[in-house]
Order: sequence, then C-alpha cells, then structure tokens
Amino acid sequence: MQNYDVIIIGAGAAGLMCAIEAAKRGRKTLILDKASKVGKKILISGGGRCNFTNLYASPDDFISQNPHFCKSALSRYTQWDFIAFMEGNGLSWTEKTRGQLFCDQKAKAVVDALLEACQKYGVEIQLEASIKTIKTHDTAFVLKTKNSHYQCDSLVIATGGPSIPAMGASDFALEIAQQFSVSFLPFKAALVPFTFSSQTLDEFIRDLSGVSTQVELCSESGKCFKEAILFTHRGISGPAALQVSSYWQPGEKITVNLFPGENIADWLIAQQKEHSNTELKTVLAYKLPKRLAAKLSEILFINKPMKQYHSTELKRIAAQLSAWSLTPSGTEGMRTAEVSLGGIDTRALSSKTFETLSVKGLYFIGESIDVTGHLGGFNFQWAWASGWCAGQYV
Repeated sequence: MQNYDVIIIGAGAAGLMCAIEAAKRGRKTLILDKASKVGKKILISGGGRCNFTNLYASPDDFISQNPHFCKSALSRYTQWDFIAFMEGNGLSWTEKTRGQLFCDQKAKAVVDALLEACQKYGVEIQLEASIKTIKTHDTAFVLKTKNSHYQCDSLVIATGGPSIPAMGASDFALEIAQQFSVSFLPFKAALVPFTFSSQTLDEFIRDLSGVSTQVELCSESGKCFKEAILFTHRGISGPAALQVSSYWQPGEKITVNLFPGENIADWLIAQQKEHSNTELKTVLAYKLPKRLAAKLSEILFINKPMKQYHSTELKRIAAQLSAWSLTPSGTEGMRTAEVSLGGIDTRALSSKTFETLSVKGLYFIGESIDVTGHLGGFNFQWAWASGWCAGQYV
C-alpha cells in the first residue's frame, strides 16, 4: 500500500494545477491517469497552440445551473494569475480575436511548464494507471489499479467530461459521483457543430461546404454570437455555431443574421439605384461569399435583375437575410464536442474548496463540474481556477 496525502485522478489542466498547489503546501501528492501522456487535451487545443485563457474572462462567460458558483474561484485565480505563470516560465503569448490568448511556443511548452512545476514541488505522476476500484477505509480512500494499491486522505477527481472520447475522455467522474451518492447532471455535448437532415443537406448545405462568413447566430432562447460560421458536408460549424450549440435544445431553430449591425433593406434599395441591371445574387456577392449569395438567391427568393424588384420585395428579402431560420437535426455529439455541459451538481460542492459537502476528502474540479465556458480560452481558465482553489485545501 502506497500512502499519499492527496491523489488526483486526471493529468489534465485542472489536475496538474491542483497537484502543483497541493505539493507547494507540502502535501505528498500523486497524479494517476490512464493515458500514456500528460495533458492530451492541452496539446491539441487551439490547433496545437493552446488558447490557454481569455483576457476578458468573467462569470458571464460560463453556463451552469447555478451561475453564481464559478464567481469565487474565478475571482481568486484570475486570467492574470495564469498569464503570470506563463511569463514566469519564459512563455509569451499572442492575443487573437475577442481576448483569446495563444502560446507563442505552442501547446507542448505549456504542458512542459506545468510538468516542470510538478517536478519542482515533488508531485509524482503515474501514467497508464486505470482505476479498478475506489473504496473508503476509516477516513481514507483506497484505490486499486492493475499493479498497485494506494491510500490517501484527499481524493480529487479531475477527469473532465466525455467530450472527444478518442482522446480517452469518459464519464468516469459521474461513475464516482454515483458511487458516493453525489448528485450530478448528465453530460451533454457543447461547443459542437450542428448537423442537419439529409433533405436540408441535399437542398443547399452540401453545396456550400467550405464556405465561411461572419454572422450573428442566435438560439431560440435569445443567446446570440457575432462570429463566423462554416458550412461543412455535415452541417454548420465555426465559432458562432459552436457557441450557440451550448444553448440549443433538440427541435429548436437557430436564426442567422447574415448582415449583423447593418440596415440591409436600405443597402439593397441603394444598390437597386446604382446597379439596376445587375442580378440580386451578384449584388449580394458584394458582401457575401459568391457561392452563398447564389444559393440564397436560389432557395429563399427568385433571382432577377434589381430593377425588377418592388421596394416591398427588397424589404422582405432584407428581413429574410437578417433572420434566416434553420432547424438542425442534432449535433455531431461527443465525438467532436470541445467540452461537455453538465457534470457534478454545484449544490453538492463547496465553491471555496471544491470538496463535496457529503463526503469529507472527496473533491471534483474542472470540466467534471456543471460549469462550462464559452469558446475562447474560458474552459482552460476554469480548469486553472478550480484546480488552484482545490489545491489550497486538499
């Protein structure tokens, strides 16, 4: 039996941060992970450049049944704290759109910095260590893997959610919650592309595969994002679609404003005066990708020279272009979802320590909790913050 003060299951962003902070306090700390390498999701994030946080991270950027739960952790370990960690390890960053920060030295450098901190403070890491059983003995937890037995006073579950199962992700956190009677919400794919019926795909979406354009995309609940969408052979992806997917419910419509912030009716009327003999699809291509302009003119209205439209027709066309309604058949699911909605019920946890209220010494952090960030580095910030906070108490 190998004895530790703290055992953390999961060598991802939250688990590594928690381990570093626990070990700093002199806690004998072990990380167990079934994967063959540390930080697999960190390594693939941001196209390999790791969108490690967001300059504008705030509680408003997170989805939860209890929107107040994340406030404490996000205020105690901010984006500026992790930026300081990066700079302290000689890493630089570049800001892209909307405050998204990417590591100039690529994602591996971020993982290496975390591993160096683990080594500095004496964190032990065991990879390819699948958990067979977890039991309690007096006030301790006893863990069994294929080759070893471990015992600890504090057990931290940092295994995330089941998004991208090809990376080894699973709903292990919910299995542990169920074992210890900790309440949770089922996981659901988030930040995931939309799919459509074969009829809708055949009618127009497949013909637009590869086309990208800036829009304002809205869910039925009224949550809107001004970012790009990308048409694919399966449906619609791109930042705006991924963002809205976190708010979409099966059967609901999504609404596309192809000209956000513009009075497109006035513009069309002006174009009619200037280009009276030009066809509508050609005029639309002044502002939209050519293939998209042509397809819209085919499926939404009759294409003809501008001079042949009455002003009321142009206003109706403008209304359609500003509120193009589509009904997805679903999403691509966990296979391509960047994160998961749901997880451990925040009412079952302390927002200060992340310890479960019903089982002393059992903690959940990161994506395993019912706190999900928007696209753009927010989920990493939640991992760093929740891991740091738990690390102060385990």
